Amino acid sequence: MDSPGPERLMMVVQRLLGGLRTVVHDPHLSFASAGVLSTLNRRGACRVTELAEAEGITQPAATQMVAKLQRAGLVTVTASDEDRRVRMVATTDAGRQRLAERQALRAERLAALLDRLSPSDRHDLAAALPALERLAEEALAEARRG
Repeated sequence: MDSPGPERLMMVVQRLLGGLRTVVHDPHLSFASAGVLSTLNRRGACRVTELAEAEGITQPAATQMVAKLQRAGLVTVTASDEDRRVRMVATTDAGRQRLAERQALRAERLAALLDRLSPSDRHDLAAALPALERLAEEALAEARRG
C-alpha cells in the first residue's frame, strides 16, 4: 500500500485537531495554557526559557502564560536550588488535578465520537495507531533538532 500524501495527511490531522479542540473546549483553561501546563507536568520543573523553547513560543509569552497559571494556582514559581536568581516553574497539585480532569473529559468526548464510527473504521484507526505514534515521535524528534 502506498504512503498517504503528506498534504492530505496534514489536512486531515489539522481538521481532526481543530474539531477536537472545539469538542473538548475547557472554558477555564485555554488550549495554549493547557499545553504549557501539560509540558510542565510531563517535564517537571523547568526555567521559563526552557518552557518557551519546548512550547515554541517567545520568552515574554511564556512568562505571561506562567503568570496567568500562577494566579490560577496551577503552577508555582520558585528560586532554583543551584542559582537563586533563576526562577523554576512547576505544576501544583491543583494543576495536575485540572490536567487529569481535562484528560478524562477529552477521553470521554472522543469515545463518544468513536462510537459514531463503524466497527470497520474503529478497527482501521486502531491498526493505524502504532504508525501514528511513530510519526508523532519522528515529528517531536525533528522539532527538538530544530
